[in-house]
Amino acid sequence: MSSEQVSKSKVHLSVENIGGIDNLSTSFEPGVTVLAGRNATNRTSLLRSIMAAHGSDDVALKGDADEGSVELTIGDETYTRTFERQGDTVISGGNPVLDDPDLADLFAFLLETNDARQAVARGDDLRDLIMRPVDVESINEQIESLQQEKRDIADELSTLSNLSDRLPQLERRRTKLEDQIEEKEDELAEKEQEVEEYDASVSERQEVESELESKLGDLRSKRRDINDVDRRIETEKQSLDALESEEAELEDDAEDLPEVAGGKIDEIESEISRLRTRRQEIQSTVNELQSVIQFNEEMLSGTSSDVVDALRDADDAGGSVTDQLLGDDQVVCWTCGSEVDKSEIEGTLERLRTLREEKLEDNRDHREQLSELEDEKSTYERRQRERDRIERRLSEIESERETRQERIEELKSDRSDLEAEIDSLEQTVDELESEEHGDLLDLHREANQLEYDLGRLRSDLEDVEDEIADIERQLDERDELEAAREDIEDELEELRTRIKRLESEAVEEFNTHMDDVLDVLEYDNLERIWIERTEKRVREGRRKVTKSVFDLHVIRTNEDGVSYEDSVAHLSESEREVTGLVFALAGYLIHDVYETVPFMVLDSLEAIDSNRISRLVDYFADYADFLAVALLEEDAQAVDSAYPRYSPA
Repeated sequence: MSSEQVSKSKVHLSVENIGGIDNLSTSFEPGVTVLAGRNATNRTSLLRSIMAAHGSDDVALKGDADEGSVELTIGDETYTRTFERQGDTVISGGNPVLDDPDLADLFAFLLETNDARQAVARGDDLRDLIMRPVDVESINEQIESLQQEKRDIADELSTLSNLSDRLPQLERRRTKLEDQIEEKEDELAEKEQEVEEYDASVSERQEVESELESKLGDLRSKRRDINDVDRRIETEKQSLDALESEEAELEDDAEDLPEVAGGKIDEIESEISRLRTRRQEIQSTVNELQSVIQFNEEMLSGTSSDVVDALRDADDAGGSVTDQLLGDDQVVCWTCGSEVDKSEIEGTLERLRTLREEKLEDNRDHREQLSELEDEKSTYERRQRERDRIERRLSEIESERETRQERIEELKSDRSDLEAEIDSLEQTVDELESEEHGDLLDLHREANQLEYDLGRLRSDLEDVEDEIADIERQLDERDELEAAREDIEDELEELRTRIKRLESEAVEEFNTHMDDVLDVLEYDNLERIWIERTEKRVREGRRKVTKSVFDLHVIRTNEDGVSYEDSVAHLSESEREVTGLVFALAGYLIHDVYETVPFMVLDSLEAIDSNRISRLVDYFADYADFLAVALLEEDAQAVDSAYPRYSPA
């Protein structure tokens, strides 16, 4: 549904067993709705119901209920949330207005417990809150990916540098082999010339000579075969050496990898699961505490539905239920029936509120622990994947080594057979040769040896030239790799600069909008509230990193009109509440929350006087499609009377 359609639609809300509400059905017109009344009249429960319909989990089931629901109808669209108590937790379901309510929880649903308001009151670093809606995480993931790519390129360039150093040595080896081949070719040509001259001088015993020539040819062929086998054996040995070198490098890499203890990832996953369960339990406890606090506040102030009915009956009878229930400072306890001091119940309520804040702080601590554990798990998994890859390759190397060793043994067996055949041929030649052909046999043997030596030299030259060509091909890629590395460095710088730029822009916009909100409020002693971005070394898990920190500053004006800077810690409680509200309202404007969230809710504005509340409501009425604001009766009187009033009690 478009924003324009939402702004023209009347909405209907149905609530069952949420907070202090049993059953409620009401409608809201577009614009501002004022929830006027005393404290503890279920106004906050109504606001939380609106939030729940949008997807927020900042909601509590009614204390005596196991199930609850909220239904919000906007135009033709109906959104439903259901809540079911299961043991100590509350399970939610349904189809909310928002798929992701985080932005709304931060800057649109501004109850007293709102994270943005409370963070300012506590003096927390505000960067996480300000940048949470900005997708900085994806930028950091890109940076990590590029850094890994840069490391890979650096490794390749280092390898290429080693290859470049080897190239001159190979070129000298090639030149030497070429010279040796040329010498052997000359020697072989001379030897073959001698054989031809000898053949021309022999005219007798042609038949014996023919058989001798045939056997000598066979002998030469077998020597070539054995030469080929020797070359193949040498090639297999070189491949084995390369495998052993790769194996050694992989084993070194494996030693450099920190050992991942058996079951460590399972332990981390178990701890993550435990922390998540604990967070759910704490959230459930917070919800239960909120429900108990709301109930007791209503009972204490006499605004629960039971007490209101009793008051109405008493008024009809001309009496006062309050007089019957209360002494000067005593009340009848609604749990045990005995009279207790009102201050004791108020003290218990205050302890419950403190406990709720402690639980919320525990929840934040658990969230940080979860983040650290997930990072640690990711690191262990990455190491384990690398170790698995190395182990797979080592296994492949072992298999390939066995195959090549078997092939070498087969080639050695073939060579042994060839040697046997050569020995047999040499024996036959010896038997056939006559005294006058002994020199011819020697010439053939010398020619065979020269051919064998020449074949070895040519094979070595071919291997050297192949290696040189491979190195030159890889070196041709060096310029491309260096260019790619420069591109990655530029992209990394751009991404890091983008994060800084986004942070600076966010801070600047927050400061501008906080100025606008302060202008609306017109405080005399609060001249300016602004955020400063600085970089500090902070601990993240087990290491220290440089991170941006957003510090909040307050410029005040004294009675003499002199401006001075003060810290949030020095502000009064009401001033801290105002500062937190200003910060949260600025977040609503800077992130254009009104474009995606139909409702804005405001509560706990007692720190602001009624006239300022009126101006604030008027200002944000121009942004929110629906603005529901809970006010005390005296504050509501200052708000434009044209705004509809609603009393949940």
